[in-house]
Amino acid sequence: MSKFDGKVRFEDLEGGLWLLVTSDGKRLQLSGGDDGLRQDGQAVTVEGKLAEDMMSIGMTGPILEVKSWKAR
Repeated sequence: MSKFDGKVRFEDLEGGLWLLVTSDGKRLQLSGGDDGLRQDGQAVTVEGKLAEDMMSIGMTGPILEVKSWKAR
């Protein structure tokens, strides 16, 4: 598991998807988590696993499988 700091962003593409934009500018598509995580602009720390071998219709970057998260 890895930890990532960043801001949650909503992108209106094909019904919408949620991203974590890290402090160094990486865009990670969020998979999992709860409704509390999905708040546009929220600063968070997310613990999870990158599923770099997977793609989605969003094609915005690697998918981050969320194990846990907390607001910062």
